[in-house]
Amino acid sequence: MSLFFLILCEMVSMDFLPIDVLSRWVHVGTAITLVGGSLFLRFVLLPAATSTLTEEEHDRLRASVIARWKRFVHGGIALFLLSGFYNYFRAMPLHKGDKLYHPLIGTKILLALAVFFIASALVGRSPTFAAWRAKPRPWLMTLIVLSAVIVGISGYCKVALKGTVQPTTANLKGDAASGAEH
Repeated sequence: MSLFFLILCEMVSMDFLPIDVLSRWVHVGTAITLVGGSLFLRFVLLPAATSTLTEEEHDRLRASVIARWKRFVHGGIALFLLSGFYNYFRAMPLHKGDKLYHPLIGTKILLALAVFFIASALVGRSPTFAAWRAKPRPWLMTLIVLSAVIVGISGYCKVALKGTVQPTTANLKGDAASGAEH
């Protein structure tokens, strides 16, 4: 408890908002959960189910897993959108005129939308994507590869493209009060 209090006191004295940390935790935690779950499905559960279950048992297991996993997928997409847009709008003042940051983040967002689509199709009920759900291996692999590219872009932007202006609660409040656009 005292460590939490020390961290909280340090955060209050810093030039960032506690919600910035919470948003980062939510975003990274959601990525860990959904990408990790997708890796587990593709490389552990699917091979084990295929090698040990009859087709009928596999179909029942698939339906049960999808029913539970879709809650994580849909909730995760919502958390990604909320925390992602918050993080994006907080980062914009740091990267005014940055010619590499904006295209990379735009690419990351487009790839994330593709991942959301694939993940939704794999847990959805649409007959259009029934074949994807019946044979999910290539789609899970596509989702995993796209997710790895997204993580790579994110890591590069966070470490290599720190921005030109460090945000402070004072200059962000000042920009908001003056009506400056980000």
